[in-house]
Amino acid sequence: MITNLEICIDSCFGIDAAVEGGADRIELCSSLDCGGLTPSLEVLKLASECDILSRSMIRPRKGNFIYSSEELKQMQGDIDMVQSFNIEGVVFGATLPNGSLDQDLLEELISNSNNLKKTLHRAVDTMHKTIESVQVGIELGFDTILSSGGEKSALEGLSVLSDMQLLASGKIEVMPGSGINSITAIQILNSYHFDWIHSSCSIHKNADRYTDVESIKSLKNAIS
Repeated sequence: MITNLEICIDSCFGIDAAVEGGADRIELCSSLDCGGLTPSLEVLKLASECDILSRSMIRPRKGNFIYSSEELKQMQGDIDMVQSFNIEGVVFGATLPNGSLDQDLLEELISNSNNLKKTLHRAVDTMHKTIESVQVGIELGFDTILSSGGEKSALEGLSVLSDMQLLASGKIEVMPGSGINSITAIQILNSYHFDWIHSSCSIHKNADRYTDVESIKSLKNAIS
């Protein structure tokens, strides 16, 4: 069975690399070194002109995923901005101080996301029980959950990811992410099948971070 590849990027160069490398979808961000924030208008514009699916991160700042009412308004404005481009979907998440998902805030964001696909991002990995995000995600109307199974890497969290996939029962896509490359992807997929996996395929060069075309090609070949 074929597994699709989503590549997260934080620059126009990253979009070009993802397209050249053969990614199936792009997650648009800024500041990947901070875990990914809402992308720039320049990135959104270029992605909307490319013949490849893309989803935009909606995250106003680095740090935790506990948001104020003012930050909610900013995120809603960012979703409205994405709506003006040819972008498939949005990516967001929010938690409460008690370690559970902030369902009220997420419902507010979802109400702004008409006609957009929706990924619940790795905020779920900060929960006490990441597996509980599956049912909540289904009920709220997300089509995808990006997760490392609550661990530092998806390979370490594979047992939880597998349980999440079983619980999802085809109602929501569980997409492993974090620490995935051509080697770890094979280890993950040899244990359990996932329709999508997520990676940055980035390298550090001269203190800068780049999306690497050859790493994308290698990962794509490994999972095809």
